Amino acid sequence: MVKRRVHVAAAAIISADGREVLLARRPSSVDHGGLWEFPGGKLAPYETGLEALKRELHEELGVEIRRAQPLIRIHHEYSDKHILLDVWQVHDFAGEPFGREGQAVRWVPMDELVNYPFPAANLPILRAVMLPTEYLITGEEGDEAGFQGRLERALTEDGVRLVQLRAKGLSRGDYLARAEQALALCRRHEARLVLNGEPELLDGLDADGIHLTSERLMSLDRRPVPEGKWLSASTHDRAQLVQAHRIGCDFVTLSPLRTTPSHPEVAPIGWHDFQQLVEHAGMPVFALGGMTRFDANHARAVGAQGIASIRDFWK
Repeated sequence: MVKRRVHVAAAAIISADGREVLLARRPSSVDHGGLWEFPGGKLAPYETGLEALKRELHEELGVEIRRAQPLIRIHHEYSDKHILLDVWQVHDFAGEPFGREGQAVRWVPMDELVNYPFPAANLPILRAVMLPTEYLITGEEGDEAGFQGRLERALTEDGVRLVQLRAKGLSRGDYLARAEQALALCRRHEARLVLNGEPELLDGLDADGIHLTSERLMSLDRRPVPEGKWLSASTHDRAQLVQAHRIGCDFVTLSPLRTTPSHPEVAPIGWHDFQQLVEHAGMPVFALGGMTRFDANHARAVGAQGIASIRDFWK
């Protein structure tokens, strides 16, 4: 049986303070009735995703989009159809949203999104909405005072809200000691900290999640951390992206997008191939490898969640 293909534009409408997102409840008479979703609808013939989104949000919510940016594209297989969700993050709009078609709409705090039932295809969007666009990977700083100073500066001056603690040269005990200090700093600035290492590190410290190397990723047959923790991984090709999706990673880095001084012998992916890989990743993907914050908008335009970097944030 040939499945019908459905292209849907959806909106993650974020409040002005960035703490809430607008949800709509599906009518009981349609598929997945009663579940919550990000508002939007099917593309009409010859419409682009953004054109459809502007029309749908006016018809459904009575608002006019002023500024929006690509967030994530999700391909999802149901038994009878293939859905492409073309999701945009709406940063600015005119009007007060309400259910023009009688549907319930609600502003929901970001930290309460996990309490709402969604169609399965919407779940990667939840992760993308809750994640920032910049991902700091810490440098191999040997001096503790220097490490604390650099992390504090990134959190306060750069506004970093997602940190991966990478310190390959430290023993387990020294790593956990550094992680405890980093976690205290991140908590103070409402930032998340993921630990680069074995999942058992979470037994010794209540950090926000674990980042897997690509080697560890490929050795696993199931998700190694509980659902309440973030799981990320390093990926470099399609096979690793497929494996990350299979074991339930919440997000990944994909590298190297450009040639880097640390690995000059590795061929870069380039923007074109990066976009092709991200299109079917099924989860938020951060571009890594020669990235700076000036690349963030370009990365978002080709489907990335944003950019990950050591050098640009670890000054």
